Amino acid sequence: MRAYDTVLFDLDGTILDTNELIIISFLHALKDYTEEGFSRDHIIPFMGAPLVEQMKRFSGLEEVDHLVDAYREINLRLHDEYVQLFDQVEEVLAKLHESGVKLGVVTTKMRLTTDKGLAFTNIAKYMGAVITIDDVKHAKPHAEPVQKALEGLGADPARTLMVGDSTVDIQSGLNAGVKTVGVAWSLKGEQVLRNVGADYIIHSMRDIYDIVGLESR
Repeated sequence: MRAYDTVLFDLDGTILDTNELIIISFLHALKDYTEEGFSRDHIIPFMGAPLVEQMKRFSGLEEVDHLVDAYREINLRLHDEYVQLFDQVEEVLAKLHESGVKLGVVTTKMRLTTDKGLAFTNIAKYMGAVITIDDVKHAKPHAEPVQKALEGLGADPARTLMVGDSTVDIQSGLNAGVKTVGVAWSLKGEQVLRNVGADYIIHSMRDIYDIVGLESR
């Protein structure tokens, strides 16, 4: 019997390598609204949080619709140039899906860019539930996004994993009562994910096989 029969994934920085696209989009949108010296090092610790929240933090402004619009314009324009899957993602999703493991995405991205990324990388076909910022009242780290995915998949929290690269991914999973997996390729570093309470850390996407209870190829 498998240890887990449902696996939920964050999107950016976890299965989709969008790190450079995100950083470029922030730097472009904020170029006239931050102090000299503002750089990727200021952005990385907060990647994974809702976009509006990040824009308020970085700019010091309360009204940030224009910054969000600027971010989304360049993010969409450069999307296909920068977005790709991390190593082994296609293989692992296919094997989990073939083995009857229920799969889903839980992200703080909006529906438009989430669907675009899943379609561009040809992995939408594996996902039984896709929960975006547009589908919830409370974004990660609140439990609601993970809970909504569980409901959509008819999944048991005790037999579910939430996989992510950000503290909010781990916190959302823990708040929803599922086991959590931090990815060591997170730009934040694996120790940050350990510190927030990740139950497992993986250094390769194939490490999921052992946790779920599947034999790797």
